Amino acid sequence: MQRFKQAVAAAALGLVLFAGPAMASDKPGEGKTVQPARATWNTGFFQEALVRRGLQELGYKVKKPKDLQNAIFYKSVALGDVDYWTNGWFPNHESQLPKNFYDKADKYGYVVKAGGLQGYLVSKKDVEKYNIQSLDDFKRDEVRKAFDKNGDGKADLTACPPGWGCENVIAHHMKVYDLEEYINPVKAAYEAGMAATLAAYKSGEPVFFYTWAPNWTIFKLKPGKDVMWINVPRIIPKESQKVAEDRMTVSGIEGAVSDPIKLGFVVSDIRIVANKQFIKDNPAARRFFEVFTLPLRDINEQNTRMYEGEKSQKDIERHVDEWIAKNSDKWNSWLAAARAAAK
Repeated sequence: MQRFKQAVAAAALGLVLFAGPAMASDKPGEGKTVQPARATWNTGFFQEALVRRGLQELGYKVKKPKDLQNAIFYKSVALGDVDYWTNGWFPNHESQLPKNFYDKADKYGYVVKAGGLQGYLVSKKDVEKYNIQSLDDFKRDEVRKAFDKNGDGKADLTACPPGWGCENVIAHHMKVYDLEEYINPVKAAYEAGMAATLAAYKSGEPVFFYTWAPNWTIFKLKPGKDVMWINVPRIIPKESQKVAEDRMTVSGIEGAVSDPIKLGFVVSDIRIVANKQFIKDNPAARRFFEVFTLPLRDINEQNTRMYEGEKSQKDIERHVDEWIAKNSDKWNSWLAAARAAAK
């Protein structure tokens, strides 16, 4: 009997020893606290919440993200004051990095490769009616007249509010392409301007607007179905764009009037940026960052829900729950890859 009890105890101990590492590897981040940051634009909140949830499922205690301006984040992550964010736009953000940034931090994975689009869109039926291919077509009398909302003789463009980076690029375009006499960039609050544009489209009126992706705008007005991306006449970069001039023309864009298309704005990859020491100490987090990726349409759809009123943090967390439920195989494969990296 004594030998039997000893055998049972040994077997039980073996099961504990066997299960212990397996259970531990399921939560490789257990006992570690992480401080993320988050961009100040709400179109980036969804992917931040998804990555934070992934780290939590890997056992990390993840603090509430700090909402930071770009330049402040990049300085903070290099110093190690925050560990990562999901909102890097490259090469757009390169000019905002502090000196020797890559000694202390780096980019990982692709949240959306070539997902950071910016450019001009026109209602598809009017692209076809007037054969609009580029901004130069707004110099034609019949085109300008069709898009003139206020009777000033210029085509009205739903543009960017004062102080936005895109406002400066649009002003550059108006000047270098000699469009100031032909196009009127309307600089009202962007959401109000786009709400009016959407209403005009639904009424059958021609629409002409600037936008970026991810954004609710191109979920409501779908490129290729409702609207089309149009070209700038030729690539004439601003000084700040010259380092990425080759990324101002891009191929494979759905709903573009040509392939490739000259957008006139730098197309960026949306990437996770993290402190190198954090990455070194957390192979599971690194691997999750590397494999995490989202279809642009999923971000646009979620952004649309936020625009329509579901914009509280509780709403965003519910959107995360729903996305994970719909994409459980993909989600679980990312977690499995992260757990394997930690072994």
